[in-house]
Amino acid sequence: MKGTSSRAPLGHLIENNRRWAQGAVQADPAFFQRLVEQQAPKYLWIGCADSRVPANDIVGLLPGELFVHRNVANLVVHSDLNCLSVLQYAIDVLHVEHVIVCGHYGCGGIAAAARAAPLGLIDNWLRHIQDVAERHRETLAGEAHECGRADRLCELNVLEQAHNVCRTTIAQDAWRRGQSLAVHAWIYRLTDGLVQDLGFSARGTQGHAAELAAAIGRLRNRGEAG
Repeated sequence: MKGTSSRAPLGHLIENNRRWAQGAVQADPAFFQRLVEQQAPKYLWIGCADSRVPANDIVGLLPGELFVHRNVANLVVHSDLNCLSVLQYAIDVLHVEHVIVCGHYGCGGIAAAARAAPLGLIDNWLRHIQDVAERHRETLAGEAHECGRADRLCELNVLEQAHNVCRTTIAQDAWRRGQSLAVHAWIYRLTDGLVQDLGFSARGTQGHAAELAAAIGRLRNRGEAG
């Protein structure tokens, strides 16, 4: 079916797709053929489901160059088979070299977890963020303003989730067999579109706990200096 009525449900999105596909071919006639043949990303992006955080656009990569998993508040939970399946496929099958956990300031999931107001089923998911907040109660208490505490919790959550990646059997097994793999913690600012490296970069079975402690220490020192 080539044509789609603009009066059909979501017809405007189908029309947008047609214009996008046409524009892509006009700019690069081999775009889609190359896309069919290309699935060799070097990077796995674990990010937030927030619609304002488009992973490929943020880092300037084309489709096929970035493997992506997204969920509310970019969590890596050891019982989440969805996330773990993506991680295992990315590392064991695609052989990505970098796993990037990227959160963002102004995250609705972080804000909801901090408010602790009942929202329903998602409260069980947000509990993981509240665990992070409780673990770093003193660091958060050092922030005088609510917005500062929210930003700090966004950063701490990213660091903890990157550390969770390191602790999975998937990452541990990859490192034990000598596979090149690095795990990073980044955060994105909606107000200027810039990514900040939070200073966590783990590359082996040992040392990732020290990387986490050092990165959190730098956050704490920055807060005290501010």
